Amino acid sequence: MGILSNQFANVVEWEEYDENLIFWKWTNKEIKKGSRLIIRPGQDAIFMFQGKVEGVFENEGDYDIESQIIPFLSTLKGFKFGFNSGMRAEVLFVNTKEFTIKWGTKGPIMLQHPSLPGGMPVRANGTANVKVSDYMTLIDKVAGVKQSYSIEDVKLRITTILDQLLMKWIAKEGKDMFNLQANSYDISKGVQEDLDMEISKDGISVTGFSINSFNYPEEIQAKINTAAAQSMVTDVDKYNQMTMVDGMAAGKVNGGNSTMAGMAEMMMGASIASQMMGGMNFGGQQQQQAQPVQQAQPVQQQIAPQQATPAGTGTAPKFCPECGTPTNGAKFCSNCGTKLI
Repeated sequence: MGILSNQFANVVEWEEYDENLIFWKWTNKEIKKGSRLIIRPGQDAIFMFQGKVEGVFENEGDYDIESQIIPFLSTLKGFKFGFNSGMRAEVLFVNTKEFTIKWGTKGPIMLQHPSLPGGMPVRANGTANVKVSDYMTLIDKVAGVKQSYSIEDVKLRITTILDQLLMKWIAKEGKDMFNLQANSYDISKGVQEDLDMEISKDGISVTGFSINSFNYPEEIQAKINTAAAQSMVTDVDKYNQMTMVDGMAAGKVNGGNSTMAGMAEMMMGASIASQMMGGMNFGGQQQQQAQPVQQAQPVQQQIAPQQATPAGTGTAPKFCPECGTPTNGAKFCSNCGTKLI
């Protein structure tokens, strides 16, 4: 009898589990005597009968349905299995983990600006975190009409309204449209609040929302980068030198054919040459100033021998041939005593 009574028993579990599914419904099967319920980690099991919730089971494990599950069901707690009869019920398995959704704006958000009649197009991307928070609402709005529900369905739901919410919170309180990243925290909090209010209608909460980056058109981003560089370098000369170096580097990367790179190299070369010439002039002045010091030797000693007349000629020299002292026509040097005539 035991074998016959359990030959139609089945296992109630999430078959072919997919971690991207928010819920999966076990249905269209009759639960027989001896059937078991398996709840795996990260899952909750909800028993439903005729569209109404009978019980929610949150603890993972392997349960005998007749003895461990039915006694806790609201209207089926007195159900008795017959030999050939079973219980036709639905079991909804819910994924309890928190999901992370990567999002991006569907199209450019046109931000209004006085100098841009058509507005400035801005794109954004980031992440959103969601999880099931209200089983009753989920069953009433979604599970009642769907066999399963994936995170892609929630992502589609979010991106449908996300662009409008971003535009709302960017424009609120006059956020600087050219420095949106600095205000991304405030914008994210506002969007999360509105997004959660909308998605909670399906029994799902938005537990986190963040903006990774705002993307401007290339020409706008280039001007923003230039302004940022200028603000970092207060010395105009230094900024010009940095610009020339960047141009030279770009020319080398592109094979040296860049006109801008060539001009930058010429300007940089002229600047370096000017500095070198300045250094050389300065050095020449030092040498000119040093020469008088090196040549400041007794002039008399160098000139006297050239003007001296050898002794024995009968005429006294003007300077002593030995020490260079003026002789004043004397026969002997008054300084060293050398004979002059």
